[in-house]
Amino acid sequence: MKASGLKELTALREAMRERERDATEAAIRERAARVAAARAQRVFADAVGRVTPLPPDGRAKSTRAQPTPEPRQREADERAALKEAWSDEVDVESLLLTDDGLSFRRPGVSLDVVTRLRRGHWSIQAETDLHGLRREEARDHLAAFVRNSGRRGLRCLRVVHGKGHGSPGREPVLKGKVHRWLAQSAEVVAFAQASGPQGGAGALIVLLVG
Repeated sequence: MKASGLKELTALREAMRERERDATEAAIRERAARVAAARAQRVFADAVGRVTPLPPDGRAKSTRAQPTPEPRQREADERAALKEAWSDEVDVESLLLTDDGLSFRRPGVSLDVVTRLRRGHWSIQAETDLHGLRREEARDHLAAFVRNSGRRGLRCLRVVHGKGHGSPGREPVLKGKVHRWLAQSAEVVAFAQASGPQGGAGALIVLLVG
């Protein structure tokens, strides 16, 4: 019993010494860190020199959230590139299908895609109305609409260009231009004249690349 008790006492003493050593080492490391921090602060103060606080300016601090950054230069570059890519002079008549309403599909796209567009197979996810816009405004607006819709992952759009009832000669000025512009867009797979409830001859249903 005595031998066993002596062993336990010896082990307890060693454990206490180990804890004391650990505590001493931790204290040494903490002191060294404080000394290093104080030294770094002195070095910084010597490098900066004397600092005089600015007097209060009396201005109230604004709590208004800052606006998110807008890629204006990139958008300007895209508009400039678009003006070169979407031309009014390009002849796309050979690409348009003449039937009960003008439609368009890229080479390799089945005619069934146009049929399903007309029948409302895909739900319209976004739409835009070009009424009242001048040619340049309409082109920029349509380009931004198609581009942003593609970035959002949308596929089926409705573009209202009007029937021309308010135009000189009651001719749909924008209709042919919208056909040309969309046919030149790499993001457009196909488009077809809308059904009566969706706008008829005054609108197109457009399918974008998936």
